[in-house]
Amino acid sequence: MRERSYNREAAVEYAERWALGRNPAYYSFNGLGGDCTNFASQCIFAGSGVMNYTPVTGWYYISANNRTASWTGVEHLYNFLVGNKGAGPFAKTVQRGGAEAGDIVQLGRDDGTFYHSPVIVGIKNGEIYVATHTYDSLWRPLSSYVYARARFIHILGVRVY
Repeated sequence: MRERSYNREAAVEYAERWALGRNPAYYSFNGLGGDCTNFASQCIFAGSGVMNYTPVTGWYYISANNRTASWTGVEHLYNFLVGNKGAGPFAKTVQRGGAEAGDIVQLGRDDGTFYHSPVIVGIKNGEIYVATHTYDSLWRPLSSYVYARARFIHILGVRVY
């Protein structure tokens, strides 16, 4: 297995293209708990080009009924990205200043649970701007959200076979 870089530009371009619409290649989970992490996964895939087809613990989407929990679940995506030792994207949590365009920020509550996975599309003058689904937005300032905590998931690279 070898490592290669994550294409942040491709992830951001995808986010900008589909933030206010739906790519027909993917099911919209809006009525089933939200589409934010599905959208984040699509953006990450656009920047990585590699899925991990390991049953249960991998990260892939074939159809609405043939996918891993990590493709659409906030906590599951986090666990996959920071714990991935196999194929596909891998990441670590960083402080706000270590986040870049193409990374993910997850918003959480005081009780430690996280509920939203916006995609970072840009950082200007210290403000982080995101794109997201469920409550669709593009270039929305992160500061306009109300949340108790945030974790920044910095994608380090991609492993390919």
